[in-house]
Amino acid sequence: MIQYDKGIFLYNGDAGPNQMNQKLSVALPVLSQNVEELRVIQTKSPDDLKRKCKEYGEEVDVVYILGGDGTVHDSVNALAQLENRPVVGVLPGGTCNDFTRMLGMPQNIKAAAQALVDGRVAPVDVGHIQDGGYFLNFWGVGLVTDTSLNIDPDQKDRFGVLSYFISAVKTMNASEPSHYKITIDQEEVYEEEGVMALVMNGQYIGTRYIPIPSLHVNDGKLDVLVVKNSNLSTFKELINMDQPGKSTDDLQGIFHKQASEVKIETEKEQDVDTDGEIYLKTPGDIKVLPNHLRMIFHQA
Repeated sequence: MIQYDKGIFLYNGDAGPNQMNQKLSVALPVLSQNVEELRVIQTKSPDDLKRKCKEYGEEVDVVYILGGDGTVHDSVNALAQLENRPVVGVLPGGTCNDFTRMLGMPQNIKAAAQALVDGRVAPVDVGHIQDGGYFLNFWGVGLVTDTSLNIDPDQKDRFGVLSYFISAVKTMNASEPSHYKITIDQEEVYEEEGVMALVMNGQYIGTRYIPIPSLHVNDGKLDVLVVKNSNLSTFKELINMDQPGKSTDDLQGIFHKQASEVKIETEKEQDVDTDGEIYLKTPGDIKVLPNHLRMIFHQA
């Protein structure tokens, strides 16, 4: 059954050709039944991807993206700028695929393509960084950034997502707390020490689910999280945040607030990780754009 008149299918041309051809041969026959006119576009670079999103985004009803979190992040940064934004569907094509996990998508490419055909379209919030673009999943400093910077490229090629956990363990052992000045909704100011500060819209980092009960991708709020240290008790608190009867007011090793706007300042300039991409520096001045994009969720 055809749902859309026009669509584009974008994929990263720099990815391994054999593996990519296999994914295309599986996904395209499924998705093409859903769109009367589906144009397949191979992109040559992140800048080329952004140009294609801006060039075709307002002319089509749906954009399908095959790629990892970096590819999706670049696409979102282009599509979020458009006045008339298309529906966005994401196929897992990278190492962690946190975007697709957030949308409930299967990690098998054929099952994911079918899920995009059968799925439901729903609005999602987008984080907007002043002078720094957009993010769909998270903005982070400290441990999360150091983990990404410390990943061995050879290990990533050999072990995939396991390389993220290897780097995380090494980084935790060497992590030092930083001082964060956090301004919530231009009113409340908090001074916190921690090994990591996160502003979250999505629920996954490095394939790991972050169990914050208030965390929803379309609630018009961002969740601000500071992990105060890297010891075992703090991380036990983090993974048990969604237990019945748990209140974030009772947490000892974690600071948590919700915000429509948040500013995070550090004593020294630090690298920032946005959706797994590191190209910004602190401070971060961030606000939520409620229901800014429409994306396809797996139909539960």
